[in-house]
Amino acid sequence: MIKDNTMKEQEKFLIVVFDGEHARFVRSLMDNVLHTERAFSSSLAGRQSSDLQSDHLGASFHSASTTRHAISPRHDPHDLEKIEFIRLVAAELNSMPESEFNSLVIVAPAYALNIIENDLLPSVSKKLKGSIAKDLIKTPDDELWSHLSAIVPPARPPRFM
Repeated sequence: MIKDNTMKEQEKFLIVVFDGEHARFVRSLMDNVLHTERAFSSSLAGRQSSDLQSDHLGASFHSASTTRHAISPRHDPHDLEKIEFIRLVAAELNSMPESEFNSLVIVAPAYALNIIENDLLPSVSKKLKGSIAKDLIKTPDDELWSHLSAIVPPARPPRFM
């Protein structure tokens, strides 16, 4: 009997679940139990736009009148902070060693998917097996399989702790 020593490389899935303020990196353990290995939040998570900028907007007036009008900011500071956080998540993925994962699944709201997919390096993008446009950041690890099953079918049925 000839024994084949060539072993198929085991897939190392990394599931990244995030929104504009919170992120977690989830992996499947040997018995298909999902486990958050790392979680982080924006330093500005939970703050409102009014907390991020002065309440006193500039004012403009017309030369033909004494009427003044408030100048609205061009961009909501809260939205800008969300974009920066999503780019931070992309930078984290881009900086991970090549051997950390060979399959990537991203779960995030649609607006966040568009941003992160543009910021991923080609070497990381080629590992992307799929994405889910849902905000599942508050979904516990043991409930994620039902959302991921179309992209990441477990080798064995998951066992929950």
